Amino acid sequence: MPAYHSSQVAQMSLGNIGLLALRGDQKGPGPRADPNSEDIIDEAIRYFKANVFFKSFKPEHDSDRLLIYVTLWIQECLKTLQKCTSKDQAWKELYARSVQEHPMPGDSRFPLNAFIHQPSPNEASKLREYLKQVRLETSKRMIEHALKEDGKPDKWWMCFAKKRFLGLSLSGPGY
Repeated sequence: MPAYHSSQVAQMSLGNIGLLALRGDQKGPGPRADPNSEDIIDEAIRYFKANVFFKSFKPEHDSDRLLIYVTLWIQECLKTLQKCTSKDQAWKELYARSVQEHPMPGDSRFPLNAFIHQPSPNEASKLREYLKQVRLETSKRMIEHALKEDGKPDKWWMCFAKKRFLGLSLSGPGY
């Protein structure tokens, strides 16, 4: 069975990562998607449980590179959500992780340099803001998916917290 690829089509790219429309209310350079349509974050959440088992993934287009990034961010969300006891605590912790400084494509600490090229200098700040917007929106949606109504972690999501898609992680050692 092959890995699931994105069905989203990027009209524009930053470096070689697709700049796709996003649903939600997070501010950033990403265009707004129709509230009733599926965006790349919905797709990544839907395919996460199947894709997380793959050790290799060949991106077919720029949207797949964003799918890889979102999948790895979902893993980071699950690691954080495991320790949370309420939705408020979960949002505070995920918000703090989402807005902190993250390595960018081309940085030596960026785990996806094999997939995502370094953006041009004039695209770098826009890509940084777009990835922050993606992290925030993904974090918000993962709280709704991976936590029960009472704020406790859902065991059917938490069992994937230790899996490593492509053997990679967006967080450094020890987190």
